Formats: sequence, C-alpha cells, structure tokens
Amino acid sequence: MVKSNDRENMANPGSFLGLDFGKSKIGVAIADGETRIAFAFGVLKNDQEFQAKLKEIIKRENISKIIIGITRHDKDVKGGEEKINFGKEIEKKLGISVEFFDEMFSTKMAHANIKMRGGKNIAEFDDQEAARIILQGWLDKMQNC
Repeated sequence: MVKSNDRENMANPGSFLGLDFGKSKIGVAIADGETRIAFAFGVLKNDQEFQAKLKEIIKRENISKIIIGITRHDKDVKGGEEKINFGKEIEKKLGISVEFFDEMFSTKMAHANIKMRGGKNIAEFDDQEAARIILQGWLDKMQNC
C-alpha cells in the first residue's frame, strides 16, 4: 500500500547535487528531479567549512542524493580511494545518499565547453562545469535504465 506521503516523494523526488572533488576546491552542480537538467552551481573550498556549507545547500535546495565523480582506471587508484572515502564521510556525517559516477575526461570536456562558449578564466569555472557534466551523465544514465 502506498501512503500519500510516498506518492508525494515519488512525484517530487527532490534535487540532485553533483560534485567534482579536488584537494583545494570542489565543483558543484545541481539538477531538479523533474527536469533532470544539470546546471553549474558554483565552487566550494575544500576546507574545514566545506561540510557546513554543503549541509546548508542540501537543506536549501532539497537535495535527495549526491553524485560524486570518480575515475576508474589503474593509474589513479589512490585518487579513486580518496573520492570514495570523501563520499562515505559525507554520507555518514550528513545522512544523505551518495553515488559515484565515472568522470573520465570531465575536466577536459569542461575546458572545451567553456572555450566553445567564449569563456575566459577557464580555471575559475572548470570545476563547476565538470560537476555539471558528471551530474548530467548520471541523470542520463538513470533515465535510460
């Protein structure tokens, strides 16, 4: 039996947050559960205040799941493990579901997208654009499942 609250949750799945993890800064993207279109949201410093800022975004934007980009190849095992640990920590401390999505070449694609739009200061925007690419890829994959 489906309760009325369950129907509301299915009809309004909340929003999704995409993260492009970096040691000094983290790109952030957001997508509404209905439209399933990812938008660059900004960049957060990877410092002691990161989790508090992330928690605020989760609450304000009604985030139901976080997607973190991860590389899955033999040359970056350490980086992959670091991202998995980062995701587990977020899941544990903030109580939100975290999934991982292959981010192979997301930064390279982000640079190309920014250049194509005539953007300057690529380094200022590449993390949030990479997060958008990661999140949109995950959304597209989920829609096709």
